[in-house]
Amino acid sequence: MTSLLIVLQAAANLALGYFGAAVGAGLATIGAGIGIGKIGQGAMEGMARQPEAGGDIRSTMIIAAALVEGVAFFAVVACLLVVLK
Repeated sequence: MTSLLIVLQAAANLALGYFGAAVGAGLATIGAGIGIGKIGQGAMEGMARQPEAGGDIRSTMIIAAALVEGVAFFAVVACLLVVLK
């Protein structure tokens, strides 16, 4: 009876690990989407206020969006590693 209880607890912890990985990957993706949206919003407002600085703002926006996307990618990979463990 005790060994069955241990097996059931291990299975529950495994299921919680999968659920946690799925929630973590989803939150990382949602956070990245919000972050990139805020970057784009700020860039558009900056270009509207100073059109002559549009090129500099655009290149800075692309670099910042790439960094946010990179962090989100690492978070999703870390969550997938939990599942594939």
